[in-house]
Amino acid sequence: MAAKLDLGGDDLVENHDINVTPFIDVILVLLIIFMVAAPLATVDVPVDLPVANAQQQPRPDKPLFLTIQPDLKLSVGDEAVQRDNLPAALDAVTHGDRQQRVFVRADKAVPYGDVMEVMNLLRSAGYLKIGLVGLDTAAAATAPAGAPPAAGAAQ
Repeated sequence: MAAKLDLGGDDLVENHDINVTPFIDVILVLLIIFMVAAPLATVDVPVDLPVANAQQQPRPDKPLFLTIQPDLKLSVGDEAVQRDNLPAALDAVTHGDRQQRVFVRADKAVPYGDVMEVMNLLRSAGYLKIGLVGLDTAAAATAPAGAPPAAGAAQ
């Protein structure tokens, strides 16, 4: 331990060297704990996801697009519409058929909250079938910047 016996006298001389053996033991135990715990710390949950086998829905002959422009103006088809007149404009285009799907396409500069506000307006107007339109990755790669989304966009 930390004492040293001297055969020449009756006094015990203190040893001023640090005993590092317990320190090394603790470090080795911590190293083993971290080596065992490190592989368990990764979040890798195996999930067997189901395969989607649903048939694609047929696209309507003339889809109804509601466009949200970057300045938050709304357009039904090609006509600009005020937010207050949105339900009336949709009823005029769909002839009161609220089962018709409305495709919402928004510029990527439009904040998420504003898109949700427009979707809430659609829901309060009675249009519950809403599809979100975006560019396919293949179409986005070939489309020039600033081009409108393709009609075959994802829903």
